[in-house]
Amino acid sequence: MNVPLLDLKEQFRTIEVDVRRAVDRVLATQQFILGPEVDAFEKEAASYTGVAHAVGVASGSDALILLFMAMGIGPGDGIVTTPYTFFSTAGSAAHLGIRPVFVDIDPGTYTISPEAIEKVLVEGGPPGVKLRAIVPVHIFGQCARMAPILKMAKEHDLAVIEDAAQAIGSHYQMPDGTIRMAGSMGRGAILSFFPSKNLGAMGDAGMVVTDDAALADIVRIMRNHGSRPKYFHATVGLNSRLDALQAAVLRVKLSYLDRWHEARRANAQRYRELFQSAGLVESGHIVLPARPPDDGKNGYRPHIYNQYVVRARDRNALREHLKKRGIGTEIYYPLPLHLQECFRNYGYREGDLPASEQASRETLALPIYPELTPEQQQAVVESIEEFYRQS
Repeated sequence: MNVPLLDLKEQFRTIEVDVRRAVDRVLATQQFILGPEVDAFEKEAASYTGVAHAVGVASGSDALILLFMAMGIGPGDGIVTTPYTFFSTAGSAAHLGIRPVFVDIDPGTYTISPEAIEKVLVEGGPPGVKLRAIVPVHIFGQCARMAPILKMAKEHDLAVIEDAAQAIGSHYQMPDGTIRMAGSMGRGAILSFFPSKNLGAMGDAGMVVTDDAALADIVRIMRNHGSRPKYFHATVGLNSRLDALQAAVLRVKLSYLDRWHEARRANAQRYRELFQSAGLVESGHIVLPARPPDDGKNGYRPHIYNQYVVRARDRNALREHLKKRGIGTEIYYPLPLHLQECFRNYGYREGDLPASEQASRETLALPIYPELTPEQQQAVVESIEEFYRQS
């Protein structure tokens, strides 16, 4: 049975009428850059995320760059972040001359370790680098442990910038029981609408979300060449504006997002049951994603499974086996950022961040998209079971 890692064609089939209507609405206006569609989507996304302000930009990477610029973080400054994430988290900082200071992850959730952050903050970071912010990544669809991160940031006078590119719609429970949305806890946060995301555009698109009105206003100016009013520039910004066509498509998809989340969560639960029934968990061949406490209680949604990532023995050989069976997989991420060639001058060596390095060697993403059928999931698990039975 053919099981793709992601089937956007099947998603489009279910929303095609709505999407074409939205696109036609933009075509009728012939207003393609910013404008009323972007304004409307910004309001809807801000409301969904639980923040006061949302600013649409060209990509998630640009959103990070714009936030750093708007906060005045630049050459000589440092951010504390994770090496187990997509490149743009650190690359956007390095682009501006900001030093990424990498710390290890929690091996159970793959999110940045607050204990590792604390160690760096106590030590003060690399010589000559002024730490300005902590950038936790809500990896694979679940939030980092934000309560201790926010506490440490306050104690050390650091900003918190959430990289929520993979986690729009996921919840985090504060110690007092308050439920917060990914992207609503730091001074600012970024979202990515890359097509493979749970909320994906039909091209590149991103967003800055924040409760800080002044910060949002600076980002709005900076995304448009630093211009306000038109042709007058008090600062140098970027050309990073959200297209109206993308905003129109995202408005349609946003109305479906929660039901897609629930379908992904149901698929994750089905995987859990299938893997356990097959004995693959008990044998230690497969380690399932950590399941947060109180998952599903009173609508609590701590994981929205942007990816479904397991640890697997003989990961690379298993992936080849699944490929031959027509089953799509992906490795996030085969080389952690602290070992990338472009960051060699930072002085990290293999063994410095062992949990991140081990995750890069062992993790494998399996299909989890909302339209995935029980029969397809059964085929995935049976193929994995077959591999370990033969090995």
